[in-house]
Amino acid sequence: MTRKQKRLSVIAGALAFLGAATALTFYALGQKASFFYMPAELQAATLEPGQRIRLGGLVEEGTVKRGQGTEVSFAITDKDKSVPVAYVGILPDLFREGQGVIAEGTMRADGVFSADSVLAKHDENYMPKEVADSLKAKGVWQDETAGPGS
Repeated sequence: MTRKQKRLSVIAGALAFLGAATALTFYALGQKASFFYMPAELQAATLEPGQRIRLGGLVEEGTVKRGQGTEVSFAITDKDKSVPVAYVGILPDLFREGQGVIAEGTMRADGVFSADSVLAKHDENYMPKEVADSLKAKGVWQDETAGPGS
């Protein structure tokens, strides 16, 4: 084997290794992806059983019900549709009705979203970007920092 053939075989081997590593990385990241939905979009989506998603919107007024221990049920709405949510765990301190939230979990066969984590806005001026953009597009949520006439 000549020097040129040895170099080409080393380069080809390195490229094959890098290609395999890249393919495995993209495959692993694709398996962990959580898609973001608003309640109105969720009904039109086709989800695989057990597929993890993020559901965002506002906590619907009058729907927060506390059960045994840390069981909580509530509904997330985008003022168009709402989705019932079941959650077992400690809610963020700022969780309340009318608050912007993102819940992560899976959709059950009975139409209830089973959340395993709930995130609420952390101060008066913050709302998750995806939720704010979707609610602004529907004309439901205005930026609280905008002054009169903005």
